[in-house]
Amino acid sequence: MKIRPMSPGIDRRLKQRLSEYLSSNRCGGYVDLAAVAANLQKTYSAEYGRRKRNAFRIQVEKVFKVISDENEDIGVLEDAHLAKRARRGAEGDPESPSDESSDTDDYTDQPSTNHMNSSLLSLYRKGNPESSLDTPTKNEVPDTSTPAPLKPPRAASTGNTLETRTSGAGWFIDKTPSRAREKNIFIDLCDDGEGGPKTEEPEKSVETSLLDTEKKKSRLKKSRREKMDAQGVDEDIKAALMKKKETIELQKSSVRFEDVGGNDETLTEVCKLLIHMRHPEIYQHLGVVPPRGFLLHGPPGCGKTLLAQAIAGEMDLPMLKVAATEMVSGVSGESEQKLRNLFEQAVSSAPCILFIDEIDAITPKREVASKDMERRIVAQLLTCMDDLNNLSVTAQVLVIGATNRPDSLDPALRRAGRFDREICLGIPDEGARLKILKTLCRKLRLPESFDFQHLAHLTPGYVGADLMALCREAAMCAVNRVLIQLQQRPSAEAEVEDPAATLPAHEVKPAQSELQRFLEVLMEQSPFPEQQLQGLCIEMADFLSALPSVQPSAKREGFATVPDVTWADIGALDEIREELTMAILAPVRNPEQFKALGLMAPAGVLLAGPPGCGKTLLAKAVANESGLNFISVKGPELLNMYVGESERAVRQVFQRASNSSPCVIFFDEIDALCPRRSSHESGASIRVVNQLLTEMDGLESRRQVFIMAATNRPDIIDPAILRPGRLDKTLYVGLPPPSDRLAILRTITKNGSRPPLGPDVNLEVIASDEKCDCFTGADLSALVREASVSALRNTVLLADPAATRGDILVYKKHFDEAFKKVKPSVSKMDQVMYEQLRLSLSAGE
Repeated sequence: MKIRPMSPGIDRRLKQRLSEYLSSNRCGGYVDLAAVAANLQKTYSAEYGRRKRNAFRIQVEKVFKVISDENEDIGVLEDAHLAKRARRGAEGDPESPSDESSDTDDYTDQPSTNHMNSSLLSLYRKGNPESSLDTPTKNEVPDTSTPAPLKPPRAASTGNTLETRTSGAGWFIDKTPSRAREKNIFIDLCDDGEGGPKTEEPEKSVETSLLDTEKKKSRLKKSRREKMDAQGVDEDIKAALMKKKETIELQKSSVRFEDVGGNDETLTEVCKLLIHMRHPEIYQHLGVVPPRGFLLHGPPGCGKTLLAQAIAGEMDLPMLKVAATEMVSGVSGESEQKLRNLFEQAVSSAPCILFIDEIDAITPKREVASKDMERRIVAQLLTCMDDLNNLSVTAQVLVIGATNRPDSLDPALRRAGRFDREICLGIPDEGARLKILKTLCRKLRLPESFDFQHLAHLTPGYVGADLMALCREAAMCAVNRVLIQLQQRPSAEAEVEDPAATLPAHEVKPAQSELQRFLEVLMEQSPFPEQQLQGLCIEMADFLSALPSVQPSAKREGFATVPDVTWADIGALDEIREELTMAILAPVRNPEQFKALGLMAPAGVLLAGPPGCGKTLLAKAVANESGLNFISVKGPELLNMYVGESERAVRQVFQRASNSSPCVIFFDEIDALCPRRSSHESGASIRVVNQLLTEMDGLESRRQVFIMAATNRPDIIDPAILRPGRLDKTLYVGLPPPSDRLAILRTITKNGSRPPLGPDVNLEVIASDEKCDCFTGADLSALVREASVSALRNTVLLADPAATRGDILVYKKHFDEAFKKVKPSVSKMDQVMYEQLRLSLSAGE
């Protein structure tokens, strides 16, 4: 037997795996080499997964051809051997011992030595035990007296077609020559597989054989068609699932305009932009393209998303709500495709509202974008919004974008025809906070006499989200208070009936800690009865206790909220208080009167004077008294070493103030921010001064943005800052006279109650003492503090028993000791300079 050498370049491991795969009968009713190659790549992904599909399929075809050729070689040799035996049987020489031995030596002990043929035949019979396998030979019929070797199934090669027939758990390759099919000569190979004698079936007719062949072919075609249909259904299901995953669901909003408090003007402006959603015929009649969208911007928590949901809910329109980050994909071109699909879905669902939250994540300025993908996304969004205008006048799609960083958006997105309007939702003022609190507390159980106005006054700088958090914290405080009361009430009733109450004091159990009481309440399984919960509600004390635990968004963003400084904490300075009231408080409280007089531009106030005279304290008291939003800027904090950053910080301060109007900007130590400019100097300080001048009275109106500044060096401030229209009112806060020193001392000591003063202390005498001459308010405060420390020191050293009771008094001798340590903070030379400044300001007046 001649063994054909393996073709060069054939992978032996691949040949073995392909044979195992074919023998496992996973290839269906026919051999699809492309499917076989794909399954092999999937099964052995570690070895074949990275190969190209076409190249690997060609390699599988070569290996499959080698396997088919080997099977064909074995079949040819067996055909020749069987033909030789058939000739000898026809010659009638059965008694020749040499010939018989040569022909039957291989079949004496075991009828079939072809193990491959036996295994394949047994597999075939397992799958289809009733079928008969007929193989054509020559015209002679083989002798059945001696066991015939089993022929291996072979693949028939007709042209370039390889056909594999399977049945059950086995597979075999049909190599029947076409001429044998024409002669219709068949040999039954269906024996018992154990070498026993075969029973010869009667020979089939040509018509029967052809009929069986056609039936087999029809069954194969049917199974193949069913398999392809199943694969097609699976692909359709996968495609439908992927499409469903990519499609954004339409949402129905239940929020109404009544749920948005404190934004009546904004809601009115929004309604003007929604006319085409209900009545597109108006714009169609006029021949004008309706507005396609608007941009909502403002600090976090001011209600941008809530407003978009309220628009959809009030208009009863479906809303497509997406986060901007959902549009970003890692595959090139997929982000743009998502945007196109989103707008196509919006047009197909019209009328609807398309809301893109945090739109600044995908629309940065293209000149500073770090990646080409960001530029492509911006360009695609611009194109999609322009396509809405090109569709028709009646395309009822409203695009709403929301961001808290409007300056970072690409300028092309903010032009007309795209985002037509920019609606700012700033920090609410006191009136808006009042409406928001009433809206949030509609479903809360509050007492009938609850003072919303007072609570709104105590929450400057709070946005809607902060007020919601405040209500939640107040509810938690009320729940904690209620639980403690309900837990203590049964225990108090039990103490009355408990005989242990008569026990001695040393036998009474210690009071439970707060943690233990809460644990007992939490371990209690039964609910509280309705009678106990009937009279419980959230009180004002709960809101006041919750205020310190809620940090407003303005403070988190760098705003300085108003401290608890009132006019009662400021002694004297009555004239300056009147000036500040007319400059800042009156325009806010009486806007109609100022408008009737044509006084629209808010004035700026500069507080100048020696250090420690209460300039900063005055600004805090004004902001607290007015209830305005308050931004405190320490002069040098806006300066930055990088070019352009200082100017950007100035712009950001005025932008925040404009968004939070009415608002007060207080520049402390403004001389560090606006030094006097000269003709030969150029640098960052000059650019900051120019930027500040532009923001004060540039092309844009300040719109109830009031400016206050404080300095003790007005002589080095640039004169352009002090002209009318900017800081046009300069108030001198000088050294207090004796009457003002008396008022300041009474304010500091709370009229002698804190610290407690002795009977020999007379504040009028101390205020008019020559030692107090040239004392500022800060010096007087230091004097009282030093006298208190001296009294505490003497009491501790003498071990006075009054110290243990806390009855420590400050006597006149303690003030005398304090005068020895506290000196005026303004020197004689500085006093002369400030006196000249006061005279110049009074002469200017």
